[in-house]
Amino acid sequence: MEPDMHKASPAQRNRGLDALRGSLTLLVLLHHTALTYGAPGAWFYREIAPDGSPSSLLLTLFVAVNQAFFMGLFFLLAGYFTPASLRAKGVARFSRDRLRRLGLPLLAFGLVLGPVTVALAQTGRGRPFLDTLLALWRQLRFVEGPLWFAEALLIFSAAALLWHLTVRHKGGVAQTEDRTFPSNRALAAAAIGTGLAAFGLRLWWPVGTEIWGLQLGYFAGYTVLFVTGCLAADQNWLERIPPVRVRLWSRVALICIPVLPLGILLGAQWPALGGPTEGGVNAQALLYALWEPLVAWGIILWLLAFYQRRFPRLDGLWRPLAARAYTIYIIHPPVLVVVALAGRDIAAPALLKFGVTGLATCAISFSLAGLILRIPAARRIL
Repeated sequence: MEPDMHKASPAQRNRGLDALRGSLTLLVLLHHTALTYGAPGAWFYREIAPDGSPSSLLLTLFVAVNQAFFMGLFFLLAGYFTPASLRAKGVARFSRDRLRRLGLPLLAFGLVLGPVTVALAQTGRGRPFLDTLLALWRQLRFVEGPLWFAEALLIFSAAALLWHLTVRHKGGVAQTEDRTFPSNRALAAAAIGTGLAAFGLRLWWPVGTEIWGLQLGYFAGYTVLFVTGCLAADQNWLERIPPVRVRLWSRVALICIPVLPLGILLGAQWPALGGPTEGGVNAQALLYALWEPLVAWGIILWLLAFYQRRFPRLDGLWRPLAARAYTIYIIHPPVLVVVALAGRDIAAPALLKFGVTGLATCAISFSLAGLILRIPAARRIL
C-alpha cells in the first residue's frame, strides 16, 4: 500500500504489484474482521473473545499466517519504490512528499478518525458516542490505529534519506553493482537471522507491547524487508524472481504453517516446551520467531511471482482497487466497527459473521474511498 506506487507513470508501473497491493489491503480488512470475531490481537471492537472454539482457532491461524507476511510485504514494496523516488524528486521534494502523504494521514487518523473509531466501539458497551469522543479530545489522545504503518514508513524514509545523503557525500553516486537474485542459502540465512533478531527484540518488547503505536517485536522482519526492497530496486529483483526459488520456498512455507499449532500443542503437553509465544526465554517464543520468516519468505515470493504473471494489465475493478488501496486502508477502521455493531444482535456462527462483515466492510470502504478521491485536495494527498 506504498502511496507512491500508483503515482508512477504508466511506463514505469508494474500492474502486478498494483494488483497485489490492492489485494493485501483487502486482506488487512479481513484480518481486522477476524480479530472482531474470535482471533487474538488488539483491535477497537471485539464481539467474540478468543475462546478456544474451532472457529476461534481457525481465525487465530488465519491471523497468524497473515501477520507472518502481509505487513512485511507492504514494507518490501515500500522499500522497492523508495530509491527511484529519492533520485527523481531530490531530497527536499522527497521529504515534503513523505510528510504530506504519510504525515498528514497519520495526523488525520490520530486526531480525528482514531478517536471517532474508539467512540463508536464504546457505544457497544453502552457509552455515549459524543461523551467518549469529547473525553478523548480533552485528554489529547492520539490514536495511531493501523496508521502505525505510516508512522513506521516515515521513520524508514528518514533512514533511507540519511543513507542517500551519506552515500552522496562520500562518493557522489551510489554504486549499483549487478547482483544476482539471492541464493537459497542467503534466503535461509536471512530467515534464521531475522527470526533470531525477532526473538531478541521480544525479550524486551513482547508481541502486543506498543511504543507510540509500534509493536517493536515485529520490526526485525519489517526492517529486513524494507532494506531488501531498497537493495532489490536497482536490480529489478521483484520482476525477475527465479521460478525455482518460488517453488522451493512456497513448499517451505506450506510445510512450516502447521508446525506452529503443532508446537503449541506439544508445549501444552510438556512444560519444558511451553511458554508464551509473545516473547521470553522459552521454546514457544523461539519457535514463533523462527516460524514467521520461514512462512513469510515462501508466501511473499509466491505472491510476487503469481500477481506479476496474472496481471500484465488491470481490468474491471482491479484498476480502481489499486488506485483506492491507500485510502481504503486509512478509512476502514470506523467502517468495520459500524458494520460489526450493526450485526451484533444477529445470532449467527462466528465464521459466517466474519465472512459477511468482512465482505461488507471491503465493499463499503471501496465505495467510500472512491467518493473521497473525487475531492481534489484528498487526491493530492492520497
